[in-house]
Amino acid sequence: MDLQIDGKVAFVSGSTAGIGYATAKRLLNEGVQVIINGRTQEGVDKAVAELKASGSNQNVSGIAADFSKQHEVQQLIDQLPNIDILINNAGIFEPKPFQDIPDEDWFRFFEVNVLSGIRLARHCFPKMMAQNWGRIIFVSSESAVFIPSEMIHYGMTKTAQLAVSRGLAELTTGTNVTVNAILPGPTKSKGVGGFIDDLAKAGNKSVGEVEEDFFRTMRPTSLIQRFASVDEIADTIAYYVSSLASATNGAAIRVEGGLVRSIL
Repeated sequence: MDLQIDGKVAFVSGSTAGIGYATAKRLLNEGVQVIINGRTQEGVDKAVAELKASGSNQNVSGIAADFSKQHEVQQLIDQLPNIDILINNAGIFEPKPFQDIPDEDWFRFFEVNVLSGIRLARHCFPKMMAQNWGRIIFVSSESAVFIPSEMIHYGMTKTAQLAVSRGLAELTTGTNVTVNAILPGPTKSKGVGGFIDDLAKAGNKSVGEVEEDFFRTMRPTSLIQRFASVDEIADTIAYYVSSLASATNGAAIRVEGGLVRSIL
């Protein structure tokens, strides 16, 4: 299937591993010029080299920036060319009991998970509107509507992303610019490995036991009863940034394996 985005320019935040990396690779396969991002230059250079080695499209570069540091975000923005496709994927999470989450963590999670996308969209959105074509994706989570009790601060930021995404979409009326949110469920990414390790340590269990128990006890409503692959999420993102998805705007698109029971 031709997604009709050959030659477009995309920026994917948080893309040296996991969903972001898989998305960058998928877009490269569609002929998109891709700019990736990670916190360190070493990590960015490594990912760029791997992406160039993985396919024929060599049109990939990277910019290092830590989204918890506003001055680094501004330096990144100053280096961006005109962006057709913006994928706000940068994010952090960690399990922590509610009573142990200090104010600093609430601010830190909001800074990285929410303001990262706001700052990038504030820069890219006016140019998309001026050229009458653009795609913005906020990579949210099923945790936006199914708040996890073990990391309420994370769930709060994912819900906030839905509000920003929908509000920004309201400004696109009558144009060829769309803004949508993608809601992955539990996904077998690099970050999940650390999350499972933390749960194993907290529960004094092996990683294997935690993985086996995860869907039975923590996410029993999942219909697929497994972690999604990063490629499954990337394929969904690639479609919704394509020209084929021009009628989908202001939506919260689930890729969570049926975990959320509501039909709306």
